[in-house]
Amino acid sequence: MSTAIACTALLGMLLFGLGLNVSLLRQSRRILIGHPDDPSDPLYRAVRAHANTAEYVPMLAVIILWLGAHEPPPWVLGTIVTVTLARFALAAGLLGWPTMGRPNPARFLGALLTYVGGIVLAAAMLLTR
Repeated sequence: MSTAIACTALLGMLLFGLGLNVSLLRQSRRILIGHPDDPSDPLYRAVRAHANTAEYVPMLAVIILWLGAHEPPPWVLGTIVTVTLARFALAAGLLGWPTMGRPNPARFLGALLTYVGGIVLAAAMLLTR
C-alpha cells in the first residue's frame, strides 16, 4: 500500500470518526442541531473538531492522491505523513483539552503543520510532472 493511499485513508477515518462522535454526543444529549456556546462543552469541541477537519481534509486528500500518483520524492512522502499526523494532533488538541478557550500545544502544532505542510504539498504539485 502506498503512503499516499494510507494517509488518505487515515484522514478519511478521522473525518468520519469525528462526525460519528458528534452524532453520538448529539444523541446522548438529545440535541438535534446547534451546540452550546461554551468552548469547554464537549459537544462544542466535537463540532469544531469535525468542522475543522472537514475544511482541510478534502483538499489535502486531493493533493496527497495526486502527488502519490506521480512517484513523489521522499521529502514529499515525509510531508504527506507529517500533514496527516498534524491533522490528528489538531483533533486531539481540540478534543483532549478541557477547553478551546485557551491555546494548547497539540492544537498549535497541528494547525501550524497543516498550514505549512499544505502549502508545501500544493507547491510540490507545481514541481511534479
